[in-house]
Amino acid sequence: MIVSPFRMPGSLPAVCEAAWPKDVGIIALEVYFPSQYVEQAELEEFDGVSAGKYTVGLGQARMGFCSDREDISSLCLTVVQRLMERSGLSYDSVGRLEVGTETIIDKSKSSKTVLMQLFQESGNTDVEGVDTTNACYGGTAALFNAVNWVESSSWDGRYALVVAGDIAVYASGSARPTGGAGAVAMLVGPNAPLAFERGLRGTHMQHAYDFYKPDMVSEYPVVDGKLSIQCYLSALDRCYSVYRNKIHGQWQRGQHSQLQTPSKGLDKRCSLEDFGFMVFHSPYCKLVQKSLARLMLNDFLCHPSPDTESGPFSGLDAFRDVKIEDTYFDRDVEKAFLKASSEAFENKTKASLLISNQNGNMYTPSVYGCLASVLAQHTPQQLAGQRIGVFSYGSGFAATLYSIKVTPDATPGSALDKLVSSLCDLQARLDSRKKVSPHVFAQNMKLREETHYLANYTPQGPVEDLFPGTWYLTRVDEKHRRQYSRRSMSAERPLEAGLITSCMEPEHIPSPLKKMPRIPCTTAGPEGLVISNGDH
Repeated sequence: MIVSPFRMPGSLPAVCEAAWPKDVGIIALEVYFPSQYVEQAELEEFDGVSAGKYTVGLGQARMGFCSDREDISSLCLTVVQRLMERSGLSYDSVGRLEVGTETIIDKSKSSKTVLMQLFQESGNTDVEGVDTTNACYGGTAALFNAVNWVESSSWDGRYALVVAGDIAVYASGSARPTGGAGAVAMLVGPNAPLAFERGLRGTHMQHAYDFYKPDMVSEYPVVDGKLSIQCYLSALDRCYSVYRNKIHGQWQRGQHSQLQTPSKGLDKRCSLEDFGFMVFHSPYCKLVQKSLARLMLNDFLCHPSPDTESGPFSGLDAFRDVKIEDTYFDRDVEKAFLKASSEAFENKTKASLLISNQNGNMYTPSVYGCLASVLAQHTPQQLAGQRIGVFSYGSGFAATLYSIKVTPDATPGSALDKLVSSLCDLQARLDSRKKVSPHVFAQNMKLREETHYLANYTPQGPVEDLFPGTWYLTRVDEKHRRQYSRRSMSAERPLEAGLITSCMEPEHIPSPLKKMPRIPCTTAGPEGLVISNGDH
């Protein structure tokens, strides 16, 4: 008997799986967004567009933005230090640091190397990883790199740290209200409360000029809006198809636990019913709502005999013979499936849009801000045991749909309980931001435009407007070297580590392997501590 060396997608010999660390995924997650925002309703009036164009048409309420005091490195410095302080994690327990971003301030030097200055006091320079760039997909590629490292022969037992960050700005016009800014840091390791489901990634990559940044001296992209939407939706269709084929193959081979094995036998088809939550990359909230509707359209067209008399497919038989590739801009199809999927959207996706609705598009961190929004608005008991579908898209274009398995352990003090508790202040942080007028927002955009890539420059934005503990740009010298300082945690006392307000006390997280040292948090220096992006 000849044994074929080829296997079905998603299959691996049991001996390989047995050698892998268990439940590799996200252990801790931190979000940073700017301290100031503009109301989209006021921006509509300021821009002279019809009321509801941004708030209803795009589904956006507020948009966060950065002054000239913040750049991609300062955003990443802030979110990394915040995660380390709130987790009580020592810098020498990190063995890989990946940054996903499309906000490029240097064509050679990575933002990751700037972050290494946070590791200096620990003496840890043995940290792999650099920046990954492909529009909004870079954060997901960085996360996959981290997960793959932990599951590889290169893993030395330490954690991986992934940072996704961007400043999304557009020239004045119809695209400007789809901007935003922020960063997300994720701690990756084994025995995670959010574990990646192995073998369940559906990826689609293709060439397109839907959104790109060919002008190296400008922050603004070139955008083909209609093509961008078509690319996004077509990638979603293809990724979902590949994902379903892979999970169906796993079900046939009985690789899932009894809880996850479909109860209706091997003829069970993967559908939206198999996801407790679905989160998407969110350029704007309305597109996400349409994307969930599109997954239902896929379920409907792939079903051999859908019930159009009752249930979610009720009244949809008129669309039975449509071709999926002809429906990207079909208003009748869109309207019908938005209505059909309304309950699923309320239950599975709406909660994920908190940060997107209130802060805007963060580019690479967008989909992970959506994940954080789900965690922040549900209890550990509501999340336990659920499958979370994640769709990540980056223009140009690259996309993946994958799934995360939430641990069933929701007991007090569990890893899931700690993760959820760490995000319980998310709404309060959004509410604590400073509202500015559209005129002030436009002035800030003009200042960024005029000073982008400028050497021998001192930023003008007021430091006191930043959140306590925020890293900010102090100087760009004549050689384009950047220097940063950190705002104190309070106006009355010097900067210290571990003083960021949290819903729970900071707790030291040991390294995954006992052989790694367990060193408590160190105290940071006084305000005015300066770090730079170094020499070339």
